[in-house]
Amino acid sequence: MFKNKDYILTVYRERSFTKASKKLFVSQPSLSATIKRIEEKVSAPIFDRSSTPITLTDVGKEYVRYALEIESKEKEFATYISDHEGLLAGKIRVGGSSFFSSFILPKMVSNFNSEFPKIEFDIIEDKTKNLIEKLYDGELDIIIDNAKIADEKIISDIYMAESLLLAVPRSFDINQKLGKYSFDAEEIKKNAHLTANGIDFSHFSSLPFILLNHENDTGKRAESLFKKHEISPQILFRLDQQLTAYNIACSGMGVAFVSDTLVKRIGANPDIVYYKLLDIEATRNIYFYRKRNHYLSFACRTFIDRNTKTE
Repeated sequence: MFKNKDYILTVYRERSFTKASKKLFVSQPSLSATIKRIEEKVSAPIFDRSSTPITLTDVGKEYVRYALEIESKEKEFATYISDHEGLLAGKIRVGGSSFFSSFILPKMVSNFNSEFPKIEFDIIEDKTKNLIEKLYDGELDIIIDNAKIADEKIISDIYMAESLLLAVPRSFDINQKLGKYSFDAEEIKKNAHLTANGIDFSHFSSLPFILLNHENDTGKRAESLFKKHEISPQILFRLDQQLTAYNIACSGMGVAFVSDTLVKRIGANPDIVYYKLLDIEATRNIYFYRKRNHYLSFACRTFIDRNTKTE
């Protein structure tokens, strides 16, 4: 009854027969017929077809749980065989937000492939919450994120440290008062801010802010700073992406929290200056996360070792 489990798992992941059939390159009637035969074998429906998007029945949840375990063991065994044969080959499945997928992973993957050209990569872009679920389900080997994930089932390895900066439009009057504490992009790229003194966040309390949403680590840290300094901020926007917030700040509308990681990887904008903050909330690590007790290929372990220092 698990012979065609891939059909069930694809519908489960896509939440749609139509999307699943396209991904599997089979017709929808053929997909439906195959799933119907599986349901007949288990003597119960696996999917509740009356809901939109499609959901699992209680029997379906159990079927998927076992199917995921089987899929995971199959992948682990295939990886084991590859390692046993002494071949640094195979596939590494890594997930990250749009920022990491756009600015961090491509260079990292390119450098690794120059040394190990047989390795294939799948880069999955999604929100942190969804990436963690994919890590649990075995769809991903590792994820890269700057959020601190406190879960005993997940192991972290530090990729690098980063600082949160305030990106302030150069046209704002506050720069006349605090200009000596500011940095331009070229100074940030040279790490001049790392050895400089920071400035108290309360100086910026009256400015309009462009913030990231509450579930984003940068958004959470901003909220912590407002609370710590008893500031009721003027909020112009709440957004999903750091790059979008930065671009709006560049238009002169408001102040954005941005990482020095971002500043170092984009073109300099003369209309923006940056401020380093004193607060501990303005420093964090970028981590690789992996599931505890999940068998990692030699290739994946080597990729982590090349890019991290163990916490």
